[in-house]
Amino acid sequence: MSGAATISRVCVIGAGVMGAGIAAQVANAGVPVLLLDVVRDPADRSAVARGAVERMLKTDPAPFMSKAAARLVETGNIEDDLAKVADCDWIIEAIVERLDLKQALYAKIEDHRHEGAIVSSNTSSIPLDRLVEGRSEGFRRNFLITHFFNPPRYMRLIELVSGTGSDPAQVARIADFADRALGKSVVRAKDTPGFIANRIGTFWIQAAMNAAFDLGVSVEEADAIAGRPMGVPKTGVFGLADLVGIDLLPHLKASLLATLPEDDPYRAIARDEGLIGRMIADGFTGRKGKGGFYRLSADGQRRKEVLDLASGEYRAAAKAPSLPGKAGSGDLAALLALPGKAGAYAWAVLGPTLAYAASLVPAIADDIAAVDAAMKLGYNWKWGPFELIDRIGADRLAARLEGEGKAVPDLLRLAGGRTFWRVEGWKRQFLGLDGDYHDLVRPEGVLLLDDIKLAGAPVMKSGSAVLWDAGDGVLVLEFTGKMNALDGEVMALIGKAIPLVAARHKALVVYNEGSNFSAGANLGLALFALNIAAWGEVEKLVVAGQQAYKALKYAPFPVVSAPSGLALGGGCEILLHSDAIQAHAESYIGLVECGVGLVPGWGGCGEMIDRWRKNPAMPKGPMPAVSKVFETISTATVAKSAAEAKELGFLRPTDGVTMNRDRLLADAKARALQLAEGYVPPEPPQFRLPGPSGKAALMMAVEGFRARGLATPYDEVVAARLADVLTGGEADPVDVVSEEDMLGLEHRAFMALVRDPRSLARVEHMLETGKPLRN
Repeated sequence: MSGAATISRVCVIGAGVMGAGIAAQVANAGVPVLLLDVVRDPADRSAVARGAVERMLKTDPAPFMSKAAARLVETGNIEDDLAKVADCDWIIEAIVERLDLKQALYAKIEDHRHEGAIVSSNTSSIPLDRLVEGRSEGFRRNFLITHFFNPPRYMRLIELVSGTGSDPAQVARIADFADRALGKSVVRAKDTPGFIANRIGTFWIQAAMNAAFDLGVSVEEADAIAGRPMGVPKTGVFGLADLVGIDLLPHLKASLLATLPEDDPYRAIARDEGLIGRMIADGFTGRKGKGGFYRLSADGQRRKEVLDLASGEYRAAAKAPSLPGKAGSGDLAALLALPGKAGAYAWAVLGPTLAYAASLVPAIADDIAAVDAAMKLGYNWKWGPFELIDRIGADRLAARLEGEGKAVPDLLRLAGGRTFWRVEGWKRQFLGLDGDYHDLVRPEGVLLLDDIKLAGAPVMKSGSAVLWDAGDGVLVLEFTGKMNALDGEVMALIGKAIPLVAARHKALVVYNEGSNFSAGANLGLALFALNIAAWGEVEKLVVAGQQAYKALKYAPFPVVSAPSGLALGGGCEILLHSDAIQAHAESYIGLVECGVGLVPGWGGCGEMIDRWRKNPAMPKGPMPAVSKVFETISTATVAKSAAEAKELGFLRPTDGVTMNRDRLLADAKARALQLAEGYVPPEPPQFRLPGPSGKAALMMAVEGFRARGLATPYDEVVAARLADVLTGGEADPVDVVSEEDMLGLEHRAFMALVRDPRSLARVEHMLETGKPLRN
């Protein structure tokens, strides 16, 4: 981590939501951080910063990846502790958006910062040159804008803006640290109002809201049309406003209007809706307020209600309209061609927004790649503006704009019948401002499966999994089902892959670039089998999973799993059977089978006991490790980060954590190649388990939870089956329980529970609602 190693301590000044969140992410990276704010209480001078840390420890979703990270945050105040910035390599200003206050703070910082320390602002509205007016050349050379997106832990985008006097080496230093240590995707933006994402995003929101009012489109209709069909998160526009806060919209608008050129198209659409003003005044600011465009009814029934844009009154939410044919599945030409207000609304949102984005290059960024990246990372769009234009057709978009008497951006004319993006010579290329195509160059150390797929066909494929060649003797196993769920086809492909890797390759990496590593076994298929009492099919899958995972564990080559997002149930168990795990920091790992009335069936119980009994902090004897694993599995505990996964035993102390999602595959591949040198498969474990007396002790605790109303009657039944597995069944504490014995115990417990109608009810409820049934 070349640049990251040069940042050993950070200071964040401003402990509001953004500043505190930035400090938390620095701490998540394992870097000490000083958090300062103003003095509001003379009796407790650092209360503001300390209170921010205390709030973050209670916030959900959590800004900290673990409580241990919070201990890396030192709190203080600007009046007493500003001299401490002398020990910091990067000083981030995140105070209120007032130029005079920022400039006054910089003057004080300049008195204390050490030579070579970088100062940056998290501003999104004040030009860099104005921020550094009156500062020395040395200060200006080390000054940048680093625009984080909220919440800083979860939003991957940083817009990095440098000035004419900024030292390129310092720009690169911060870019490298933000990338490798903080896990951010760094997009270089120009010093223009709103930079990239908010410049286009604010226009898009305004255009979408204006059109809904003008065309008589309801909130539900607007979000259904301008949401998933356009590659926008399901919140759509009005749901997004509720999420970020409706009261933020006037501030974004005012900020842009104060700095945009007089002829900017945003000025023509920026308008105030009286209804929105009244909502803000009355406290209806979205999820953080009394409600927003959506709310839950106040009658105790908590039914979903929606704001009627015409009357300003709430009504019961209607079912979101389904769009016909290809219009709802990403075919934008079909969407725009829909008759009536659906097609008209789609055009009223997409047409002006895409034309606006095209008109801003190169003013806001050097190329279209930066624009597309910023919108995908900052607003979670599936496709960037120029990818959207390609889905419509640049010529078709230009012709419609021209036909309506609207300006056609030069960039659209430059495309001239071509696409903005293409694949050529196994590489992604984008259309440059010079009219030629240019390779999309990944940062050093970034390896994406999407790029590997451009180079050729898969090595092997089934309906639910694919095997790819990542080069250097490493194959990649990718799950491809919905939510990357696991089924018999995955297990069959694993069985075929093992002899292939053993004969011709060095190692296997289990990895994919979906939102989630794997949600576990395919519950839909399982439910179908259960409903027709196809017990033999269920049993066949249990056996197939056990055999496949143990075959991976004892293969004559190393297996490295690289999760990101959810890795639940069977998805967690494949991690547990791997030689090593290289986890993305945002990995959410757990054995959650008890939540659907089952127990882990693919070897997870034995693997977890084996991990905990090898933990140096675990007391010796058969009971401590079993108790710890029972507590974790019976409560379906899910680690909310890779750091928490280490605390819960899902990851070993030696397993790696990658902060930047784009670097995960490269890191996992490197780990696999490292293990391949002189690799020897592990020896099968042997267990000494507490037996029936241990089970009785575990069940006493469960009975106590039930007596207090913390466990349901069926929780007790499931827990008893789990306890039987973990304690070794009828084994005596002096007996040796083999790994095969453990698999047999899991098998029997799983098949007993799967035949119980109460488990069937839990599976059905989970599939219908996404929530556990408390029966």
